[in-house]
Formats: sequence, structure tokens, C-alpha cells
Amino acid sequence: MANCTAIALLSGGLDSATAAAMAKEAGHKVIGLSFDYGQRHRRELKAASELANYLGLVEHQVININLAQWGGSSLTDLNQVIPSQGVKKGVIPNTYVPGRNTVFIAIGLSLAEARGAKYLVLGINAMDYSGYPDCREDYLKAYQSLANLSSKAGREGHGINLWAPLIKWQKIDIVKEAMRLAIPIERTWSCYSGKEEPCGVCDSCRIRNEALKKANRSDLCSSQYL
Repeated sequence: MANCTAIALLSGGLDSATAAAMAKEAGHKVIGLSFDYGQRHRRELKAASELANYLGLVEHQVININLAQWGGSSLTDLNQVIPSQGVKKGVIPNTYVPGRNTVFIAIGLSLAEARGAKYLVLGINAMDYSGYPDCREDYLKAYQSLANLSSKAGREGHGINLWAPLIKWQKIDIVKEAMRLAIPIERTWSCYSGKEEPCGVCDSCRIRNEALKKANRSDLCSSQYL
């Protein structure tokens, strides 16, 4: 596995940064791939760029694809309100972006095949946000089958592996892994509000803040670092 090329989807958030760092630790040459998809929280792209430099990624691509043209999510439609009342079990919140991961993974697979990469690294996590449909194990398994069938590399028997090491992890475990890997947590971005400073009240901030407190990271629990 060492010295293989891997493409890491890098949002700028804690999960994707941790997954990318895990790929580097495994000995892979990692290429970062980020998306400007019309999200209100474009501030995460600045974080992605900083993290790509910090992690020493061999390349960092940023792709423009405007999913905000048809909305369907509070992250891409400014007329919708970002949830701030806490995650409700069994309810998929309006922060879910229709087709987002399906589109992102497809583009990631294209880049991976073009670069001869063996892995596409995903920071998806089924434990957050009541389990977005495109962050679940059955989705990942089905997409792996499609990836094997839809590419020249896959048909020749050496397809790209979708690697989502955090899919079953709790957020506190991700925080601890990020600390072990010396990821600058304060440089990652999770807030959905679309402001230059974290709001501290959106569901993403709440989940992150709770995990930071459990990890005794009280120094990072102010709104400045949520």
C-alpha cells in the first residue's frame, strides 16, 4: 500500500482532514480534491487550502460545480434556515444536499483514474446528522460496485478503492485521532452559517463543540474555534 497515490476529498472540515492525514500516515502520496458547489459556507475552502499545505499534499484541485442553481438544501439555498435546535434522531435535516456525495465521488473517481490512484479517501461519517443517505455503509458498498464497473481500471481488475475510515466513528474518536495526527484542529472549518466566524449554534458547530469538550479541548470550545 505504501507509495500508492490516493485522492482525498478535502472539504476543509475535521473529518476530511483526519482521513487525508490517515492516508498520508499509511504512506500514500495524497492529492486533495475540494469543491466550490455554491455552498453558503465557502469559508471552508480557505480551510481546505490551508490544510492541503499543512499536510504537504502533492496536489490540491478545487472544482467549481454550482449545485446552488437548483437548491434543495439550506446549505445552497439562502431562503432556507440552517437548523440550530440540535439533531433529531431519525430525521435527515435540510442541510443534506441532494446528490452532493454522488457527484463528488464521481469526479473523484475520474481524477483518481487519470492520476493512476488506487484509493479515493472519504471523510464521510454515518454517525453525524442522523445519517445522511450518502454517508451510510450500504451507499458506500453500492458505489464501490459501480466504481468497479464504470471504469477502465475497474474492468481490468485494478479499480479504485473507496476508503472511508471514519464511517463508523463517533465524533469524539475523530477528534482524538486528529490530535494524535497533530492536525491543527483550529484551522479546520465546520460551521454552516456562512459567516467569517463560527456561529456556535448550528448543528455542525454543536456536534463539534460537544466532541471537543469530551476530548478536554476546552481551549477550542469558544466560537472562534468551533
